[in-house]
Amino acid sequence: MQVFITGGTGFIGTHLVQALINRGDSCTVVSRSGRDRWHHPSVRVIKADPLSPGAWQQAISGASAVINLAGERIFQLSRRWTEARKSILRASRVNVTRNVAQAVRNARDRPAILLSASAIGYYGARGDDILDESADPGSDFLATLAAEWESVALEVADSVPVVLLRSGIVLGRDGGALPPLVTLFQTGLGGPWGDGRQWWSWIHLVDQVGLMLFALDRRLSGAVNLTAPNPVTVNEFARTLGHALRRPALLRAPEFVMRAALGDSATALFDLQRVVPNRALEAGYDFRFPSLSPALVNLFGKEKRPSQGAS
Repeated sequence: MQVFITGGTGFIGTHLVQALINRGDSCTVVSRSGRDRWHHPSVRVIKADPLSPGAWQQAISGASAVINLAGERIFQLSRRWTEARKSILRASRVNVTRNVAQAVRNARDRPAILLSASAIGYYGARGDDILDESADPGSDFLATLAAEWESVALEVADSVPVVLLRSGIVLGRDGGALPPLVTLFQTGLGGPWGDGRQWWSWIHLVDQVGLMLFALDRRLSGAVNLTAPNPVTVNEFARTLGHALRRPALLRAPEFVMRAALGDSATALFDLQRVVPNRALEAGYDFRFPSLSPALVNLFGKEKRPSQGAS
């Protein structure tokens, strides 16, 4: 299979490309830096900015599948959500997806499927409600951003099947939400934030990649929640992470302090969702890590970690 990928040099994309290589597929990766992380004959890197239409779009023609993962990181402690920052977050998702969708529609030899990134932020803050793919969208910034992001991808649903990858909080050692939290815990400063009763819908990196490959191979369409079947509260997450790292999880960051320090971006820590992956389970995906404790032991314990491409 020949797979065209945007966002392939990010945390998730790097592991996805490696999993595709491992199973014998070839990849064309669009990268602003042009950096080749794999140095493998099955990977072609095109140096281009997918924010702008260009010659890179022509490489979509003839691809078996397109996977669109591009997007600036939503939450960073050092970056508040100013209006300028929100514009960057939107453009890196909506504008790039529009360019990808246009290239898919215009391709002389169209791909068989488009997988396009989204996020469970689509559902907005919903308290203890259990949310599957049929739930309505929310109305806050992240929800409206995700809804627009998805609507642009769906503009080509009349031409090719479109899978909307609604990712939760991806747990891995080399990127995503965990590394900064691990640093805090290792220095003895770890613990929950706020009242800790908000939900943390997580997924192990192995299952994140595995589910994307599953959706690709099964030719799914529509929204798919990329989360483990057992979300936990922030209190439970902090306790479990502290146990896996053999460090205390005693300190609690007050919500009012974090909201004052982070502004609107604190939404990503407090206005969370309790999400379940009904589509994946109904389609027969077998989670390697359905529960949090084994997932964190796998990442930080002494057990051997499975291949990133497992599904």
